[in-house]
Amino acid sequence: MALLLGLAAVLAHGAVPTSIDWQPDRAAAEPWRALTAVAVHYSRLHLAANLAGTLLVGALGWAVPVSWRATVAWAAAWPLTQLGLLAQPALTHYGGLSGVLHAGVAVVGVELLAYERGPRRVIGAALLAGLAVKVTLEAPWQGPLRHPPGWDIAVAPFAHLTGFVAGIGCALLLLPWRSLRRR
Repeated sequence: MALLLGLAAVLAHGAVPTSIDWQPDRAAAEPWRALTAVAVHYSRLHLAANLAGTLLVGALGWAVPVSWRATVAWAAAWPLTQLGLLAQPALTHYGGLSGVLHAGVAVVGVELLAYERGPRRVIGAALLAGLAVKVTLEAPWQGPLRHPPGWDIAVAPFAHLTGFVAGIGCALLLLPWRSLRRR
């Protein structure tokens, strides 16, 4: 998944962002934008930061290693992350990987917390707690965009929240599959 997401971002770099970014007013007519928005990056810094994040999430999934359920959950969370942005109608355009990367970390956290024991379970709980604190500190309820110092683009904290929620939700939906298989 990380490789697919990173490759999509690199291949789409230079495309006209408004041709494939997330636009809530076009969600019904052009639902494919829920998938293509991850490939949109509004600057080289934005692309570089998201590629670094993609590398880290991919490395986390490789190091754990995660199950096929985690990959399916992350893939399902991908479009749901953008669809969640419908709850923030003031965000008229969105592009980037950050929301979906938050979903990926949330999926790994749930996987570790649900299926592991000992230190790996603690790591899963710490991942989820850390992500929850990060998303909360970003105050996504305070409006659609932030302009952090040092960034040449605006950041959409609500996308981080929707990714976090979508990742946890999709991972939890897949938990019973493992339990049923063991019986």
